[in-house]
Amino acid sequence: MNLNYDKLVKIVKLGRFHFLLGSFLYFCIGAFLAVILNAEFSLNKFLLGYAILFTAQLSMHYSNDYFDLEADKYGKPSQFAGGSGILVKNPELKKFSKWFSAALLSLSLIIAAAFVLLFSYSIWFFLFMVFANLLGLFYAAPPIRLSYNKLGELATISAGFVMPAIGYLTLMGTIDMPFIIFSMPLLLYQMLFISAVQIPDMEGDKLGGKITWIVYKGRKFGFKIIAVSGILATLSFFSISSTSLYPSILNFKIVALISIIPLSLAILSYLRRTENRKNAIRLVNQNIISLTIFLTLTNFYFLYLIK
Repeated sequence: MNLNYDKLVKIVKLGRFHFLLGSFLYFCIGAFLAVILNAEFSLNKFLLGYAILFTAQLSMHYSNDYFDLEADKYGKPSQFAGGSGILVKNPELKKFSKWFSAALLSLSLIIAAAFVLLFSYSIWFFLFMVFANLLGLFYAAPPIRLSYNKLGELATISAGFVMPAIGYLTLMGTIDMPFIIFSMPLLLYQMLFISAVQIPDMEGDKLGGKITWIVYKGRKFGFKIIAVSGILATLSFFSISSTSLYPSILNFKIVALISIIPLSLAILSYLRRTENRKNAIRLVNQNIISLTIFLTLTNFYFLYLIK
């Protein structure tokens, strides 16, 4: 394939790089929590660990657009939903998308193997990265096709554990009870996220054969899930603050207060819930931006504790 500037721009758009910010913030939250819990910070580990997640997620972006091509023909891309739309208009990039995704997945696993060898980590570290990569691949890829078999939400929700776990594992070297408990509200935020991004895609997903909560129950049901997820996440942080698993400097009531930002938008979107796609997209965008703000501020709080 001959590359020119126009094709290069389309290839970059196909990768939907703006979604990498969210995964980076999740990775950092896990890594910074590990340091707060007395793991030694290593820049080399941090950078290599994130390289595993970066290449894995980028691989998922390219593979999802490839395997979702037929479904995407029925939908309209929005800022945070509907795929990139690049392959629908530029089918000549299909082959590139497929093989570039495979190359990125392979690179992610090569980096993971190198990480294990360099830092003498357990083989379980590598196997966890294999799981993370396969989870992203089979979200849309056959034969499992999670998003077409009523399991797309479960896969995305589990990413609320996987992404910060990669950061935590990178520095701590293991997954323990403090991390597992901390990940509970993050799973709820991923439930909020997947409900939000499915809302604009309702008609296209239905025509494309995807079996999602929103296809079954409608957009208003999606906004109900968003509100419930936001409420439960905030309550979870308040509950965590009453445990004795964390050092006294880590005040989860502060995290709970920060979580009022996505909670407020979640409740507001429920009160303004609608089946109208255009109006729903506006509410969806507000929810995803508020979640990004929460993750950013929580990372800053963790960094403040580490300084």
